[in-house]
Amino acid sequence: MRKINNIETFVLKDSLEKNFFFSQWGYDERSICIVKVSCDDGTYGWGEGYGPAEIVESGINFFKKFLIGENPINNEVIWHKMYRKSLDFARRGVLVASISAIDIALWDIKGKLLGLSVGELLGGVHRENIVPYATGMYFTDKDNPTKDYKIEAEKYLKEGFKAIKMKVGLGINKDLNNIKELRNIVGPNIKLMIDSNHAYSYSEALELCRKIEPYDISWFEEPISPEFYEQYSDLRMKSRIPIAGGECEYLRFGFNQIIKNKSVDIIQPDICACGGLTEAKRISTLASSNGIDIIPHTWGSSIGLHVALHFISNLESIPGRMNESDFYLEYDQTENALRENLTSPKIKMKNGTILVPKSPGLGLEVNEEALNIYTKKTKGIKNLEELIKQN
Repeated sequence: MRKINNIETFVLKDSLEKNFFFSQWGYDERSICIVKVSCDDGTYGWGEGYGPAEIVESGINFFKKFLIGENPINNEVIWHKMYRKSLDFARRGVLVASISAIDIALWDIKGKLLGLSVGELLGGVHRENIVPYATGMYFTDKDNPTKDYKIEAEKYLKEGFKAIKMKVGLGINKDLNNIKELRNIVGPNIKLMIDSNHAYSYSEALELCRKIEPYDISWFEEPISPEFYEQYSDLRMKSRIPIAGGECEYLRFGFNQIIKNKSVDIIQPDICACGGLTEAKRISTLASSNGIDIIPHTWGSSIGLHVALHFISNLESIPGRMNESDFYLEYDQTENALRENLTSPKIKMKNGTILVPKSPGLGLEVNEEALNIYTKKTKGIKNLEELIKQN
């Protein structure tokens, strides 16, 4: 019987050439914790946790001592062991992200051992092409946050994106003007979504919803704080714009609260935080049982994007029909070398869609040289420009 014999963590960091910000705070670097789980037969898998990288790393190291010697095929048994070890003090938060990272790596291992892609392991691939939407329109200038809207939007349209999500949360009047401007730029045939990152009170969110109804907004993401399930429900009932949320929620139990309270039209679990693929599969069953759409939140490295592609490929189309509607992947477009340079093969969009990986496991390999660069573990290494040229 093969056994897990090593669990390694890597905190990756890359400083940004240009800072950007949203309704809560700004970014001057990208940072993520990834994990490599290895077996005694040489098989290994990669995972990623969403949240403060050093804290995710500490969580993984906490679980590590309980998992050495386990059979990686028994991923649900291992998941439950981690859950039980942390239940008393971590039903939500970063330790669940640590569980997620390890769980994802186990799915990668299992797929490699069985010669199946993660999408196949989840139960089968319903669709081979996923439609990405561009998450962008972050604020780069506090005094004039709309100055690059036209340039950025035209770039997305040229690349073939059919949907764009913009950041809001600067205040009702500023948001209204920015939404109106962006809709005029992209025209009526591009899906447009907004995300305030829970910047508003209930009354403010409702006022904004009513004022932007003429601009055909496909969903309003995190309009208010994620603690207020009942307010979400009330807002959803009074708004003609679909309400989305859930990136700050954890485990099936948290999403059950969202669903029982009828808080959102679209749930958005982050697979790298909500409990991994094992728990995301359970959450998707809750969603389909209640007729709620599910569009995962993604933010991190290319590992997380691969995870989301496999997960979305397996989602049921309810109701089923001959010509199904598009299934969307969040595809962040801010500066992120960890997304672009860490793994191969590269994720590529063609004709407005991304092909679901078919290779065993997640279908990726981590570039060890890039790993060394972003973990700052080696000196005198070839510079990043040379690395990019090689790829």
